Amino acid sequence: MDSLTITRPDDWHLHLRDGAMLAGVLPYTAAHFSRAIIMPNLVPPVVTTADAAAYRNRIEMALSPGSTFQPLMTLYLTEATDADDVARGFADGVVRAVKLYPAGATTNSQSGVRDIDKVVPVLERMAEIGMPLCIHGEVTDADVDIFDREAVFIDRVLEPLRRRVPGLRVVMEHVTTKNGVDYVLANPDGLAATITTHHLIINRNAILAGGIRPHYYCLPVAKRETHRLALRAAATSGDGRFFLGTDSAPHTDASKQTACGCAGIFSAINTMACLAHVFEEDEALDRLEAFASLNGPAFYGLPANEERMVLKRAADPIALPPRIETGAGPVTVFDPMFPIHWFVADEAV
Repeated sequence: MDSLTITRPDDWHLHLRDGAMLAGVLPYTAAHFSRAIIMPNLVPPVVTTADAAAYRNRIEMALSPGSTFQPLMTLYLTEATDADDVARGFADGVVRAVKLYPAGATTNSQSGVRDIDKVVPVLERMAEIGMPLCIHGEVTDADVDIFDREAVFIDRVLEPLRRRVPGLRVVMEHVTTKNGVDYVLANPDGLAATITTHHLIINRNAILAGGIRPHYYCLPVAKRETHRLALRAAATSGDGRFFLGTDSAPHTDASKQTACGCAGIFSAINTMACLAHVFEEDEALDRLEAFASLNGPAFYGLPANEERMVLKRAADPIALPPRIETGAGPVTVFDPMFPIHWFVADEAV
């Protein structure tokens, strides 16, 4: 196959940052995606509906004239979150989901949740109104190995929480383990998972073998090859509980290439090309549309996009820039470590 037409995709987990970085990276997402769930971990975080409306306005102001890209806003869950404000934001269509960060789990998560008991009233209200909870699923206990933090989170936090708040719709964000895949498969109702582009392609060797490669460092960290293969099987299966969330997370090279570099991989520019390669390799190109374009809207109760995207396969590899320039500084683009032959021929037809 050298051409594939699919429903225009959405990104169900995206970091746009703010200010000069927002202006620098937004065009790459808007070029390929119709909508995106926008992460709220700014400094300071997006904690109220008013914060979300203001951030959405800044995103819309940064779009090119005529762009139809739609940011879908989320709130950063804290132990002081007001359930009434959350419900109003959801009813008014300003906010689509709430994001749970365990405190200290990832970039700008210091204001996250330390005591899950303190946020249960908010979660119960969300269950009542059908509002999804997006979860960064890792424990932060110092005695838990970083490669085990997702599996431990499922056992210690997620399963007890879902029993305690039945009916809560949960998205396990950027799932990275076979444990996570198996948990979703074992729970057919009200549970889904996003999978990133890079976790379908890299395992932990990409970060550590032959030297430390900071541009492959992300959180949750890439795991063993057995886990990567489980993610590939889930993504390419067509199962409606798994859908694309790139977790494209830009940091300047200066922030990545330090003694304590930031976690995050910028993949907005080449995600669709990389996914076409992965799905072709797994003989599943006919299921790419479900993963990238259909499953996410179905879970979030939104219609699929009407526009179409044309992907084409070139005989020779496509040249993509190794980095982009932003007003905040250069940002390295995700390198999948294989030649890319697929490209987006027509973003909207």
